Amino acid sequence: MSAALQAVPEGAAAGAGDIPLDALLAGQRPTVYRGLARDWPLVRAGLSSAGDAIACLKRWDAGRPVTGYTGRPEIGGRFFYADEALTQLNFRAEQVGLGAFLDRMAAGLDEPDGPSLYIGSTDIDTYLPGLRQENDLGLDAAVLGAEPIVSIWIGNRTVAAAHYDMSNNIAVCVAGRRRFTLFPPDQAANLYPGPLEPTPGGQVVSLVDLRDPDLDRFPKAREALAAAQVADLEPGDVLVYPALWWHQVEALEPFNILVNYWWNPSPGFMDTPQTTLLHALLSLRDRPEHEKQAWKALFDFYVFGPAEAAAGHLPEPARGPLGPLDEMKARRLRAQLLHRMNR
Repeated sequence: MSAALQAVPEGAAAGAGDIPLDALLAGQRPTVYRGLARDWPLVRAGLSSAGDAIACLKRWDAGRPVTGYTGRPEIGGRFFYADEALTQLNFRAEQVGLGAFLDRMAAGLDEPDGPSLYIGSTDIDTYLPGLRQENDLGLDAAVLGAEPIVSIWIGNRTVAAAHYDMSNNIAVCVAGRRRFTLFPPDQAANLYPGPLEPTPGGQVVSLVDLRDPDLDRFPKAREALAAAQVADLEPGDVLVYPALWWHQVEALEPFNILVNYWWNPSPGFMDTPQTTLLHALLSLRDRPEHEKQAWKALFDFYVFGPAEAAAGHLPEPARGPLGPLDEMKARRLRAQLLHRMNR
């Protein structure tokens, strides 16, 4: 599939601090930076062997149980739904010792038809303290505008179905090869999103298997694929992409590690728009079409238009939450909202 899709553009940077993040995000331009983390000791260990990479990980293991995901061989590494009703998942999750789970992966490296094993989105500083002292891009709040969440993903030949995240992402391919297939946010309808719950990983996923899309069942996926971009990452490569871009992630080797940095510079007092989306389902979606269009005009005025438009004609003391939000205004607005919802 990937051969027919356009490649994610590549950029040049001497270090992560040289990446023009503001420009990339404003321009909605995913970009690959080749070899930016090539000198990480963990990357070098992975290039030596999976066993060397596993030994490195064990050195930093804090001994806390992690969540390990196991899927039967027949799922082909794709952590997804187990039935057409989309009510059951095709894998099990359990609390495991990191070292023991890594040993399971190591034991099955030569079994192409073995079970799918996966440790997803595990906080590095909590579970692998010390790893970032030697393996880090050096990105902090001063660079990103917010403190990043730094996570590690470890597994064999696994596939994460296309989904979106609410934060911007810097993904570092540490061991093995990874393929990211990216779609801009406006392709959501063409990706046939699945149910709000259950979900394989906490976010809604596309029902289209992008490795072999069923275009008879999902014909609009053709439009999504026409807009897709693919990044094939080697160990040490770094991919930057904006929040809300859909992405399918395929691990292409018997053993794979990825480290990612999530960040969102919005103030902490702001609520997640996902909550707004859920409330809109409750309050707006099933109203008459003419009424929905009227509400759309109001949302365009109050929310999606210029931030100053709704309050610019009002005296400053009367602007309230229509003016720039701060922590105190956000608390008052949240209290007002909770009062209305609890009536």
